[in-house]
Amino acid sequence: MIKNEIKIFLTSIMFYTRIPCPSFVDHSEEYLNKATRYFPLVGIIVGSLSFFSFWLTNLIFNEQISVLISIATGIFVTGAFHEDGLADTFDGFGGGWTKEKILEIMKDSRIGTYGAISLILSLLLKVLILYSLILEINSYFSQNINLIIFLIFISYHSLSRLSAINIVFTSGYSRADDQSKSKPVAKNNTYIEIIIAYFWGITPFIFLCFFNLQYLPILPIIWLFSILSTKYFIKHLEGYTGDCLGAVEQLSELLCLFLFLGILSFQG
Repeated sequence: MIKNEIKIFLTSIMFYTRIPCPSFVDHSEEYLNKATRYFPLVGIIVGSLSFFSFWLTNLIFNEQISVLISIATGIFVTGAFHEDGLADTFDGFGGGWTKEKILEIMKDSRIGTYGAISLILSLLLKVLILYSLILEINSYFSQNINLIIFLIFISYHSLSRLSAINIVFTSGYSRADDQSKSKPVAKNNTYIEIIIAYFWGITPFIFLCFFNLQYLPILPIIWLFSILSTKYFIKHLEGYTGDCLGAVEQLSELLCLFLFLGILSFQG
C-alpha cells in the first residue's frame, strides 16, 4: 500500500511539475486520477522551493529581486503549467461567445491579447503584493519572521491548488473528447482523494494561523471563490477544462496574497 501511494505521489509530481521522477512512473490514467489527492502537497513542495530561493538570494540582494527570483523559481519548477492555463482561459473567454468557440480558442497553442495581458498583470501583481507583504511581515512581527514567510509561501501555493482541485470534486469535465491530458484527472474521484487533498491544502494555513488568527476568514473566502468559479464554468462551458483549473489556481494565488496583505496592513 505504501509503495502504491508513493507511486501515486510521484505521478502527481511528474504531472504537475518538471521535477525528474524515476523511470517506473508513467502517465497511467489510473494513477493520474488518484494523483489529484496530492496536488496541494505538490503546492507545498513548489512553495518550499520558491521560499528557499527567496531566502538564499535575499542574503545577497534586496527583497524586490529575491521576490522576483522566487516567483521565477515556481514557474520554472512547474513549467509554467498553470500560467499557460490562465492565458488560455482569458483568451477563450475574452474572444469566444459560445461554448464551442471558447473551447476552440483555449485549445489554440498561440497566445492572444487577453492571454498576454492576463499573464503580465498577474505576474506584476504577484511580485508587488508579495514584496509588500514581506515588508509588512518584517515590520509587524518581531520574531519567527523567516518561519512566517515560509508558511506564507507554502500556504498560498497549497490553498490555491486546493481551490482548483475542488472544482474537479464538484463538477464535470467540459470537453467530449479524450485528447486532453487533464481528462484522466476528472474521472471517478473518491472521498479518499477529497480528504487527502483537503488535509494537505489547509495544514500549512492552520500552522500560519497560530501566528495570526485574523487570517482564518481567508479559508472560506477561497472556498467561495472556488464555488463561484465552478458555477461560472458550468454556465458557460457545462463544466471545466484543464486550462480552467490553471486559471483558478493562478487567481487563487493572487487572492490569497491579497488577503494576507490586506489583513496584515489593516492590523498594522
